[in-house]
Amino acid sequence: MNKAVTLDGLKKSDFQKEVDGKNVDLYILANKKGIEISVTNYGAKIVSLHVPDRDGKMTDIVTGHNTIDEYFSSKEPYFGGVCGRVANRIAKGKFTLDGTEYQLAVNNGPNHLHGGLKGFNAVVWDALQTNDQTIELTYISPDGEEEYPGTLISKITYHLTGDNCLNIAYEAHTDKATILNLTNHSYFNLSGAGDPYIGDHLLTINADTYLPTDETNIPYGDAEPVAGTPMDFRTPHTIGERIEGDFQQLIFGKGYDHTYILNKKGDELSFCAKAVSPKTGIAMDVLTTEPGVQLYTGNWMTGEFVAKNGQRYPMRSAFCLETQHYPDSVNKPQYPTVVLRPGNIFKSQTIFKFYIANNS
Repeated sequence: MNKAVTLDGLKKSDFQKEVDGKNVDLYILANKKGIEISVTNYGAKIVSLHVPDRDGKMTDIVTGHNTIDEYFSSKEPYFGGVCGRVANRIAKGKFTLDGTEYQLAVNNGPNHLHGGLKGFNAVVWDALQTNDQTIELTYISPDGEEEYPGTLISKITYHLTGDNCLNIAYEAHTDKATILNLTNHSYFNLSGAGDPYIGDHLLTINADTYLPTDETNIPYGDAEPVAGTPMDFRTPHTIGERIEGDFQQLIFGKGYDHTYILNKKGDELSFCAKAVSPKTGIAMDVLTTEPGVQLYTGNWMTGEFVAKNGQRYPMRSAFCLETQHYPDSVNKPQYPTVVLRPGNIFKSQTIFKFYIANNS
C-alpha cells in the first residue's frame, strides 16, 4: 500500500514527524470493496474510516484531525485512540494491589481517567503494516509509567476484512502484577463526520443491566435493570429520543456516559450493539469478547475548533461504543478483574461490521 493521500485528502506527509525519539506516520488500509481506514501510530488512533452509504458514496464516519500537530494540541485527545493502561475511571486514582497502595494521576475531576496525564492515546507505538489490510502496533510501557506497576508490553492489530469488518485484536503481558483495561475510543457519526447531531441514530445494546454512577461518573457498585428507564436499548431507540429526560443518570452525565453489562457467557465473542443512520443507511454492528461497553454520546463536545476538512464537532455530534471492562473495577471485587499477572496473557477482540441497513 503506497497511497500517500486518503480518500478525503488527508496527507501522509502531514503526519510524518519524530516524536519522543520515534517516527510517527499515517498508515492507510483498504479492502477490495473500497473501505478505507487510516491510522496513526501516535496513540494508535483511527484518523479516518470511509464506508459506502446507501448510494455508494464513500463517507468518513469518525471524527479526527488534519495533521499530527493538530492531534498534539487537540481539545479532544481521545479521538480514535487506544486508552490505557486503564481505560475509563478509577475513583480518586487510588487502588491497592497485593498489599501495595498506588496513587495515579487525578485528571478528570476527582478521578483518574484513561491512563492518566499521558496515556496510551498520547504515546508513539511501533508500527508494522503487514499487508494492505493489516497493521500491528506495539508499545512497551515501562514499570512506573503513570505510576502503574510492571513493564507492560501491549500489541494491537487493526485488520480490515474482505467483508467490511474492522477487527481489533488486543494482546498484552507484564513482568509484574498490574492492572489493564484497553479500549478504542473512536467517535462515530454514521451520517458522516461533521454532521451536527447523532440523536437520530437508531441504537440497540445487548444489555439487560447497566452501572449507575455518582456525579463524577464512578459506579456505585451494583448493576441495575435498564427496563423501564431511558437506559433501555434492548430494542432500537433513537439516541436522542430520551436523552433530555428527567432521569438522574442522564442529568449527571449531560446525556449517556455509562457502562452497559453485556448479555453473554464469559469472554465469548458475541453481539454487543448496533447503530444505524437514517440519513445514509449506514449500519454498524459491534461484537466483542469484553464484558461491557461504555456508551458516550459526545455530551462535552463543543464545536469550538475546526477539525478534518473544515468540520466542527458540536455537542452530541458523535457517539462512542467503547468495549471494555467496567470503570473502577480494581476497587470493586464484584466486577470482572482487571488484574494482569506475570505468565498470563491478556487477549481481547472487538469487531465493527459495516453494511447498509435493510430498511434504508
